[in-house]
Parts: sequence; C-alpha cells; structure tokens
Amino acid sequence: MIEQAHKRHSGEDAAHATAPPPPGGHRDPQRNFRFFDNRQKYLLFVNTCSEKWVVASRVALELANVHPRPPAFRMFDAGVGDGTVLLRVLRAMHDRFPHTPFYVVGKEISLEDVRLALQKMSDRFFEHPATVLVLTNLAYADAPWLAVKSLAAASSLVWHEVPLAGDSAYRFEQQITELTGFLSQNWKAGVSPKTGNPAYERPVVLVLYREDHKFLLDPIIPRPGGTMANYDLVIASQPYRARASLDFKAKRVIAPLAKAIGHGGRLIGIHSHGHDPGLEIIQKVWPGDNPFIHDRNAILKAVKQELASSGRDLNFNAYSDARSLFRYEMHTLPSEISDASIGTSTLFAAWNAAIYVAQVEDDRLGEVVADGRYLAATRDVLRQHGGLWFLDESYVISRRKH
Repeated sequence: MIEQAHKRHSGEDAAHATAPPPPGGHRDPQRNFRFFDNRQKYLLFVNTCSEKWVVASRVALELANVHPRPPAFRMFDAGVGDGTVLLRVLRAMHDRFPHTPFYVVGKEISLEDVRLALQKMSDRFFEHPATVLVLTNLAYADAPWLAVKSLAAASSLVWHEVPLAGDSAYRFEQQITELTGFLSQNWKAGVSPKTGNPAYERPVVLVLYREDHKFLLDPIIPRPGGTMANYDLVIASQPYRARASLDFKAKRVIAPLAKAIGHGGRLIGIHSHGHDPGLEIIQKVWPGDNPFIHDRNAILKAVKQELASSGRDLNFNAYSDARSLFRYEMHTLPSEISDASIGTSTLFAAWNAAIYVAQVEDDRLGEVVADGRYLAATRDVLRQHGGLWFLDESYVISRRKH
C-alpha cells in the first residue's frame, strides 16, 4: 500500500494533481515498486538499527548555528516518517530555546507514518506549550509554503485546524487519537501513472496547537492561502531514492527546499553513503551493485546550478569526510555474534537492514532468497566486522544573514 510509504522516499509525490492508481497489467518493478513502502521491512529496520537516533543527534548539532528571530523558531521536516527524528529534534530545540515559540511543519504522504508521528507529539505540547505543529502531504515545491500551485488541487485542499484543549499530555493524546477518523478519510494516496511515484488523492494541511496558547501563537498560526517559509532549520533526511537521477534529486527535492531557507537559516541534507559492511553484503550477493551513485558534492553542485542566480546568497557546505560522515549500527547483544554461531534471527535482521538501506526491490530478491546464499554472505560480513554498521553523509546549505 502506498499509504504505508515512509521516510526514505522514492521522490516527489503529487506535485500538482490527484493521481489514481495505474491500471492493472505489467509494470516495471524498478519504476512502480518502492522497497521502502513495505511496513514490515521498515519497522524491522528502525527497531533494530540506530539510524533515527544518530540522525537526530547530527541535526541537533546544527542548532548551535541557528539564531531564530521573532516571532518563532521556524523548522521544516522534509519527510517526517514515523516521527522519531522530529521528536528528538524537538526535544533538543526545547533544551536550547525553552521560551521560544516553535512553528514546525512536517511533510509526509504516508497515512501510517502520520499516525505514528502524531502518537509521539502529546508530550511535546506539554513540555513546550508554545508550539504550532503542521503536518501536510503537499509536494516539496508546495509544502514549505502550505500553498498548492495547481488550481485543481487547491480546490480540493483540506485544511483542518485543531486547538488542543487542556494542559496535560494525556488530554492531548486523547484528542490526537480522535483524529484517526479524519486521517483515514483524507490522508489517502495512490500511484501517479505518469511518474510511478506516490501521489496524494487530495492535499491536506493539519494544524495543531494548544488552545490556551492561541493568543500568544496567533502571529504564527498559518491560515489557508499560504504562508511564508523563511525556515531557520530544514531537515532533509533521506528525502530521495538513492538510485534516482541527479537531476531529480536537485531539481525536484533539494532546490525547492533551499528556496525555503530564511536569512541565517540552514538546511541539513542526509543520505546513505555506502562504503560500509552493509554494502559489502549487497555486493557479495550482487557483485558490483552500488546504489549510492551521487555523493554530497555532486548533489550540491547540481543544486547550485539549478538555483542559478536565485541561490547567490546561499552557501553550499560539503565539509570534510571527518565532519560529514557518521555511522550508525544494528543493535546486537555481545553474545549474538561469535565465531561459533550467529542466530538466524540476527542474520535475518542484518540482511533486512542491508537490503533496506540499499533499497533493493523485491523482484531482485526471489532468486537469492531461494538458494540461501544471502544468509552465508550476511554471516561472513558480520563475523568479519563483529557486527553490522552503515555510513550516512551530511551536507549543509545555509543562507547568509541580512
């Protein structure tokens, strides 16, 4: 189900119009199947690997370089996923800016992920009451401004404002849970017959804030018709498919987000780097395969060319490997990996993590799973390295202060 897509996106979704699922018949699995739409594989990965935690810690480092201006700290998450990264970043924001109003916009097309993310937010409204949280399924070119360029899509826009009553996390959680029916009815998606990418059936903007802080938050509560972007921080963690074209990544994803950076603001981009034991497993099974075809330098160069004169007040920071690259691991107990034996469940979890990060489609998995050589490859790599770990790389685009 496309409603079950998550944060490691295949690319742009529903840039303009509603798109129903394509008709039956033969499909190109590379075009129409996104490995990371599979909830079981996704949930196994995020619960056995530390990527979400480590990404949030890397994003939090950028807060030292952010200097928000009244009336609020403005933050945009370009792919909320299950909300783990957003939750941890919001905690870090509160720690550094405890008395600053927060205006937070998160883009996510997946119904299931919106549910999971909202379940984590009740405590945020309790600890940091001056928070406006907006979730939307709009395209990258539209979401930062909460405005749909297409007249056809704009006419079907669902704008839902929820003032949360009470002053306890329990009360907030109850009211957020009551949104399940609204989400099920409106947060639907299909597949674009034109691009093969996820596409919303109707555009939705969901606005939440505490009712007892409405007077204070009035200047930053968005209204239908669009709002300014000018974000102090933009998070673009795994916002595109690794094997997507460089033109797509630059033109359809990062360039629109860069335009949304405010004066003195920063965009941090994060994607898989390869050159790690996870890729070794993939290449033992599929020699020479490398999905990580565009590094941060190539992406920043393409974005700079795409923005041209409109990006003249932006700084493009690739940084050194020592600063850019960071590592996350698959959680294992010390006794799980030994020369004597490695448990089948550990091997399955490691294999799942490797093919998840490499975004291997199911049509390629049938043959190797049938003959069992994938388990031998996984076992060899785990023993060689004493575990499994992956590398992500990060880059920053910042706008000069005026």
